[in-house]
Amino acid sequence: MKIKNIKTLGELKAAGYQSQHIKDELRSNLIQKIKNKENAFEGIHGFENTVIPELERAILSRHNINLLGLRGQAKTRIARNLIHLLDEYIPVVEGSEINDDPLQPISRFAKEQIEKHGDKTPIAWLHRSDRFFEKLATPDVSVADLIGDIDPIKAANLKLNYTDERVIHFGMIPRAHRCIFVINELPDLQARIQVALFNILQEGDIQIRGFKLRLPLDLQFVFTANPEDYTNRGSIVTPLKDRIGSQILTHYPKEIEIAKTITQQEAKLDTAQQMVSVPEIAKDLLEQISFEARESEYVDAKSGVSARLSITAYQNLISTAERRALANGEKSTQVRLSDFVGIIPSITGKVELLYEGEQAGADHVAFQLLEDAIKKQHENYFPPLKKLEKESDKAPYKELLEWFYEGNQVELFDHVSDDEYKSELLQIEPLVAFVKKHVKDANEDETYFYMELVLWALTAHQKLSKHRFTDGNQFRDLLGNYLNNL
Repeated sequence: MKIKNIKTLGELKAAGYQSQHIKDELRSNLIQKIKNKENAFEGIHGFENTVIPELERAILSRHNINLLGLRGQAKTRIARNLIHLLDEYIPVVEGSEINDDPLQPISRFAKEQIEKHGDKTPIAWLHRSDRFFEKLATPDVSVADLIGDIDPIKAANLKLNYTDERVIHFGMIPRAHRCIFVINELPDLQARIQVALFNILQEGDIQIRGFKLRLPLDLQFVFTANPEDYTNRGSIVTPLKDRIGSQILTHYPKEIEIAKTITQQEAKLDTAQQMVSVPEIAKDLLEQISFEARESEYVDAKSGVSARLSITAYQNLISTAERRALANGEKSTQVRLSDFVGIIPSITGKVELLYEGEQAGADHVAFQLLEDAIKKQHENYFPPLKKLEKESDKAPYKELLEWFYEGNQVELFDHVSDDEYKSELLQIEPLVAFVKKHVKDANEDETYFYMELVLWALTAHQKLSKHRFTDGNQFRDLLGNYLNNL
């Protein structure tokens, strides 16, 4: 008999169904996945040797879990992934507010149903996707929201005395009985509300306005918290921390490749945007911006730089190239380095600036981060550029720089067609030869991105000058620009 065809308590008993606590359920399903060498946390990247082993140990230990980390470190995604470690379906007493186990009922309603109907008690099946509850901790959350309160309307309608437990309106936590319950940003929860969780975590029961109500709830708690919150907005009260079995520290991706994988997974693009091709160097450069931001003297490291910066920046980058192609009537195009101007709004909205950054201005900081990323990626493909250098150090770039010293200049407008863009770059013959010499595996289209990368790197190292127009960039030699200003 298929499990979902079981409709009564008697049929459930006859089938030999054995109920288990949710922590045991998570543990047994995780053990099975480990034995089968299956990934229990699909879509989580960069945590394979750090966070995930700690998480699995916590589940095997039947612990409630606190995920501690800066914003954009996949804390909520980890919590949501736990539902894949639950059984596909579990039986509940039909009509129960709190998902009563037919074999181990805890509410008055369920007990009365079983007492009245016996083995004919109707049961329903709850899918694992319905066993995930999530609450964002905000200062206005009350004990009534989480645990419950006396409902005077229910008491009046049913003509019940306030001493009758049937007048209780259950909050979110009792309704999450036999489920995963996540409280995001736990330090934002007022201290008196955190205190109300003590009994639930330790003894598994609840207390509502002095009711002597023994309700042994069965939940898997997952909390998330940001270290910044401990000082800025609140803290987790010590007795509550003491009742959380495992505190697991999350982190940002440690490598560009992992960051790229996350961005490509999370950046939802329209199918029409497939007209835009993105060279790998452009993806690397985009991720490098986040890495630079996390080390920048202008950005508040305690606040963190979310992975969402790269995700939204990637979407903006694609849209910038798409908009240009649509305006020029082109059916396809490739991302250019000058398209990165379009990601500035994604950067300015995602980083918290220190005083120095506020003084410099958000746009200035964003361009500085882009410039720092260009310097770092340039080093991966081309000879290093130094501020102070010997004559011999100039050799790799000598012909290219001389081309500009002779009075030549290049203007790359943001809106021009691909043909105009390419022809403008191709006129710099020393640049074409330089890129082909150092980047041999790049295809023809990617070569143009590398050419522009070299120009931007030369200006970042003050070997050339770059003047930003309203809709483009002009590259020329430093001396010519200086004389022009005079």
